[in-house]
Amino acid sequence: MDRNVGGADRLVRFTGGLALLYYGYRNRERTIGALAFIAGSDIFATAIIGRCPVNALLGIDTCDEA
Repeated sequence: MDRNVGGADRLVRFTGGLALLYYGYRNRERTIGALAFIAGSDIFATAIIGRCPVNALLGIDTCDEA
């Protein structure tokens, strides 16, 4: 699998995922908190792994060419 998430996209996913994870954890007794935690974990995982299936479907590649 080739990476398709890099640069600023990766940084935004990392910080946004952490923010959603934090919000979801703080509000875990509510449905919105559970949904935020699930979304945050997915976004955070794509930042760590460097691969996003939605980007692959849309043909988007934000990695720098080396």
